[in-house]
Amino acid sequence: MELDVTPQMLPPPPGSFIDREELITHVGEFAVAQGYVVTIKQSKKEKVVVLGCDRGGVYRDRRKPVDEASGAHLRKRKSGSRLTNCPFEVVGKKEDGLWVLTVKNGSHNHEPLKNISEHPSARRFSEKEVMLIKDMTEAGLKPRQILKRLRQTNPELLSTPKHVYNVKAKLRQGNLTVRRLKTLRPSAFAEGNSEPSTSYESSWRKRYPPRVPNFIGGRFVDSQSSTFIDVLNPATQQLVAQVPLSTEEELKAALFAAKRASISWRATPVASRQRIMFKLQELITRDIGKIASNITIEQGKTLKDAFDDVSRGIELVEHACGIASLHMGQFSSNISNGTDIYTIHEPLGVCAGICSYNFPGMIPLLMFPIAVTCGNTFVIKPSERTPGACMHLAELAVEAGLPNGVLNVIHGTNDAIDAICDDEDIKAVSYVGSDVPGMYVHAKASAYSKRVQTNIGAKSLAVVMPDANMDATLNALVSAGFGSAVQRCTAISAVIFVGGSKPWEEKLVERTMQLKVDAGTEAGADIGPVISKQVKERISRVVETFVENGARLILDGRKIVVPKYELGNFVGPTILTDVTEDMTCYKEEILGPVLLCMQARTIDEAISIVNGNKHGNGASIFTSSLAAARKFQIEIDSGQIGINTAVSAPLPLFSFNGSKASFTGDVNFYAKTGIEFYTKIKTVTQQWRDLSSIGGVSSSSGLNTEEDPDAPCNSGEAEPPHTLQSMDFPRALGLQLRDFPNGQGLSSVSMPLHHHGGGVSMPKEFPNSEGESLVEQSRDIQNCDGISAAIPALDGSQWTLF
Repeated sequence: MELDVTPQMLPPPPGSFIDREELITHVGEFAVAQGYVVTIKQSKKEKVVVLGCDRGGVYRDRRKPVDEASGAHLRKRKSGSRLTNCPFEVVGKKEDGLWVLTVKNGSHNHEPLKNISEHPSARRFSEKEVMLIKDMTEAGLKPRQILKRLRQTNPELLSTPKHVYNVKAKLRQGNLTVRRLKTLRPSAFAEGNSEPSTSYESSWRKRYPPRVPNFIGGRFVDSQSSTFIDVLNPATQQLVAQVPLSTEEELKAALFAAKRASISWRATPVASRQRIMFKLQELITRDIGKIASNITIEQGKTLKDAFDDVSRGIELVEHACGIASLHMGQFSSNISNGTDIYTIHEPLGVCAGICSYNFPGMIPLLMFPIAVTCGNTFVIKPSERTPGACMHLAELAVEAGLPNGVLNVIHGTNDAIDAICDDEDIKAVSYVGSDVPGMYVHAKASAYSKRVQTNIGAKSLAVVMPDANMDATLNALVSAGFGSAVQRCTAISAVIFVGGSKPWEEKLVERTMQLKVDAGTEAGADIGPVISKQVKERISRVVETFVENGARLILDGRKIVVPKYELGNFVGPTILTDVTEDMTCYKEEILGPVLLCMQARTIDEAISIVNGNKHGNGASIFTSSLAAARKFQIEIDSGQIGINTAVSAPLPLFSFNGSKASFTGDVNFYAKTGIEFYTKIKTVTQQWRDLSSIGGVSSSSGLNTEEDPDAPCNSGEAEPPHTLQSMDFPRALGLQLRDFPNGQGLSSVSMPLHHHGGGVSMPKEFPNSEGESLVEQSRDIQNCDGISAAIPALDGSQWTLF
């Protein structure tokens, strides 16, 4: 029975595209990889395009048929198609602003092209070459001279003088139309974008109000949505931009662009990806002022905090620049007799990130640089409240050379999150944000077997021992307790004073009142506004609830008024003392400039209070005692420990290890665990035995069953090939066979060997009397040097292997 080995030419995968040209390019590039060339059959530029298979210049017979009776030519309507009768056909239609590709007939009735350059389409001139032909013709050069000069700049040019004549004829007719065959010259991802598809001075920023576009396939795409969310300056309430709730088709287009780019991007060398990250780091450093300014306008934090936000992101990009060494697997040589085992890290495919508003610059850089450098493509949804920084980073990524489709940005709220969690092609989801949405993302994405990591529960606690340095401790508490208006996950929200808080309260209030509350753009501002009026109102309600439950308010900043910014969402520093564990509000995140003061009699009681809180983002201790610090480090149940430092956020070389209710998922963010999250590990076990040393195999005489299998192999003169009717498979072919019921094993088996493609194959399994299968260890004996054997064929003839 002969098997059909004709390569199957697959149709392009359906999907949604930004425009008609991108759809045609996608179909064309896919077709070339499969061994066929597409051409346009029908086209209505604003509605539909029908693509078919061009079999290579063999077209319909367009000669007019002759009426045999009269001898006259019959008029026949001229066909507009240049195709033969290949049934392949795909259709692109414009729907809701996007072009949707469907496969009408994906089959072909011809063989694939062995060499795509043999197709006549490869002989077409580019637009630049046509213009050169025009100039050289006017200068009096002949076709062969023109062709010779063109080949000096394009040695791979396949055109002939006849093609130059055809171009000259069209030029005489005034026809300068050029059919550019992008399909025959697919872009090389390793080199980045040869023609950037987006302008870095984005036109959408110049409109008022600016409507933030999606970023799909390397292009800014205006959303067709009719629903937009206003982005307001928290200090002035002025309209900064409008963010669309992306449509379902736009979400699909972004996911499809990422999936399409994944095929080539994962094959791009690690060093090439790494160089793009070096360039991205350089560009972010160049534009740090623009990004920080945008963060301050949209989010409200001070310019100093905004610069720190972006600087932290730059550190994360620098960490991704070291992927070449971080990406290496493990290797163990000769772990068994002649056996090596090693591991390799491979990209997952399409990954996604969902960002919060509190760090608009750092959080996107926490996700996509390490993900794409590992070989994945990425779809990111920035916060609908602070989209500007992420859009700027997307522009810089393309400028750095990141290929189109590797990074995509979509906007929205619940629908966008659901689309990310539900899509089967997305393999991993990263989330940073509040508790309830984070738990929803984890549950929904996990239900679709995705990898998930969620940093939630922004609550960190500090313990202050009586022997702590007062000035250093107060400075740390004020900075970590009120910086960025405490809209960050590493902020200290509660302080436990061991031995009582009375000695600390007065000086803490005095130090806190020195902070300047103002718009983030103002010089000397220490605390900016919170993100929205809703957040401001919620903080006021929380403080009131604490007071009603018995807490003592020693500094109230709820009614602060900032000159020139009376409409701003300002909340001044607020300090509550005598807070206890049983207060409901203590257990939840506040995300505002509110510091809670608690008391404990001993360090054991303080540790108990910290461990009793459901969140475990971070915990710090301030002390002069090494014994107390060590006890705290060992007994505390928190992912990150700070000793005499308030913000226990590690550098990117170490993972951000939130724990308990502050993290849910598989592995934590960045460092080595970040590599593990965005890659899958393959373990490879390889065995390269020296066939010449295996019993029954002689490097000169081939397979020999007449000699002692345990005797050493002879290296003398070559013997004639042996004709084998049976052979000792366990020894000669290295099969790992189980014992048969008789306990004697299998010493010799007579089996047919099948011939195909010039080689020899054996049945994959050998059943024993109880129906068990004995599996062979496959080796390429056909290509091994020094092995020859004459083996009987099924028809009685002999084949010889060399």
